[in-house]
Amino acid sequence: MNNKVVDKAADNIRILSASMVEKAKSGHPGGAMGGADFINILYSEFMKYDPDNKLYPHRDRFFLDPGHMSPMLYSTLALAGNYSMEELANFRQWGTATPGHPEVDFARGVENTSGPLGQGHTMAVGAAIAERFLVARFGEWMSHKTYTFISDGGIQEEISQGSGRIAGTLGLSNLIMFYDSNDIQLSTTTDAVSSEDTAMKYEAWGWKTITIDGNDADAIRAALKEANKETERPTLIIGKTVMGKGALGTEGESYERKVSTHGQPLSAAGASIEETIKNLGGNPEEPFQIFDDVKALYAERAEALRLWIAEQNKIEEAWAKENSDLAVKLASFFNGETPEFDFDKIEQKANIATRNASATVLQHFASDVDNMIVASADLSNSDKTDGFLKGGSYPFTKGDFSGSFFNAGVCELTMACIMNGMALHGGVIPVCGTFFVFSDYMKPAIRMAALMELPVKFVWSHDAFRVGEDGPTHQPVEQEAQVRLMEHLKNHKGENSMLVLRPADAQETTIAWKLALENTSTPTGMIFSRQNVQDLPSEGSRYEDAKQADKGAYIVEDDQNAEIILLASGSEVSTLVEGATKLRKEGISVRIVSVPSEGLFRSQSAEYQEEVLPSALPKFGLTAGLPLTLQGLVGHNGCVWGLSSFGFSAPYTILDQELGFNGENVYNQVKTFLGK
Repeated sequence: MNNKVVDKAADNIRILSASMVEKAKSGHPGGAMGGADFINILYSEFMKYDPDNKLYPHRDRFFLDPGHMSPMLYSTLALAGNYSMEELANFRQWGTATPGHPEVDFARGVENTSGPLGQGHTMAVGAAIAERFLVARFGEWMSHKTYTFISDGGIQEEISQGSGRIAGTLGLSNLIMFYDSNDIQLSTTTDAVSSEDTAMKYEAWGWKTITIDGNDADAIRAALKEANKETERPTLIIGKTVMGKGALGTEGESYERKVSTHGQPLSAAGASIEETIKNLGGNPEEPFQIFDDVKALYAERAEALRLWIAEQNKIEEAWAKENSDLAVKLASFFNGETPEFDFDKIEQKANIATRNASATVLQHFASDVDNMIVASADLSNSDKTDGFLKGGSYPFTKGDFSGSFFNAGVCELTMACIMNGMALHGGVIPVCGTFFVFSDYMKPAIRMAALMELPVKFVWSHDAFRVGEDGPTHQPVEQEAQVRLMEHLKNHKGENSMLVLRPADAQETTIAWKLALENTSTPTGMIFSRQNVQDLPSEGSRYEDAKQADKGAYIVEDDQNAEIILLASGSEVSTLVEGATKLRKEGISVRIVSVPSEGLFRSQSAEYQEEVLPSALPKFGLTAGLPLTLQGLVGHNGCVWGLSSFGFSAPYTILDQELGFNGENVYNQVKTFLGK
């Protein structure tokens, strides 16, 4: 390989990156300029993908962790033909294809939305796990690498500990991570905040580490070759790079290795964009150009990739011919088709905790949904995701991904990010569970799942203060209101950005799982009870009645000429039923409505919404969380009984009595509200 042209291509990336930030008067040029050598070698020599079909499922993946280095990624993908010069020049502008931080766009080669530091490389771990899961079922012919790029900030974020530990424990040799170690941060140098030996840390987790000059083409090439030969461990390539490589001032003085070049245009950092572009071999008058020999370099790589994909297609065709049933299954996995599953066959026990009802469904999924991966943050026997294990699944172990259960350990945020990475890879259905109160730890990943429109299934048990003796530290009070905010936020398609379901009994839990499995365009959160819940009344089949939950809210009981509507989600619905019995004895007629998902309900027609919750009728809401959770449903002519404080440590039956979550208090509150 002619390093003269290779180095020129890296300088081309530097010119484009610096110019994008300069024109936008906003952005981060320094890191992009320092990391250009690695990403250039990666894309011009190592990354395997179909240049004519960016969605080829068995391609190598590249996950960018430091999203502020987006100019580097966009510029490289422009050399590969995925972006125009006009699009680069429109960096960070309205309607742009080049937003300030990358947003997932498989057709352009952007594999992940880069959010808070640390999430990008953790998603890469998830993609690497998904690849091993699929290879274990369909063969090594479809194996590929997952590359990821991390910065000093990503290394420092706490999430890196979880992802590093897990990748090493599972021996993900298909994962190769480049650490852009330039010793400069946004406001200081790294030695002011860290003195750790990064290589030793990753080696302790079971990684192979290689330290190189990260701006030297030969060193990068050799490290990538060595990493690709590794068969037992993930590889960390620590590249010592130069922040703002090539940046000059007006008098020719160097602006490399300066904190100022990290987070602002070069001109604002004191450097000269014109002198920098000249120094790198470009034309300051027309900076948005790809050099002819660089075009030729990437065109040559595209032709080599076309030869590679032709061979891959032959291999796949031969495999499919010999394994026709498996080929059909593999195609259905990557098409994101909802698995065929008969929910009618599920038999739920009476009056059980909804977490146990969830376990029953998962037990069936284990044998019937072949591409589901279930994870738990060391709580499978409490959040009842162990139903999947009882159904015949078993955990991943180093070198063996024939199972489908992921023991994540105690790392809720890491686990959630890894599941996002699995969803981004495609071909699998990721499910992860923990206690609802720990959704606080997961929130950044939940938000990213919503932003990327990923169909990850979040299972949350121990849904209310009825966690009991564990006390307020483990009793979710405000969490439901926080998570349900996502139901009110629209995504790029104009859909609710998340489906949130809190079923009222065992049969509603079955329907909640049906809705979750069918939801392939957004994340789903399911909130389950720890304590047993009374089944809701039914004149016929309770399961058939529960099917109405697919509209988000439905009428459970309805007296003739009802004076008031009682509404709730989860276990509080059965408490309303208890209170309604007392109210009827006083001659007060009621309607009881179960609302497992306000967002789904608000997506129904205005006619249906008015039919279930007539605006003229007063409404009483009951929630084990903040009253705000139901305020939008009860409206101005209603009231909500909820919690306005943290919980207490006591048996849940005592808490129900002390906090007013029983039929007697429903009776009293409704009578008071109606003035009776």
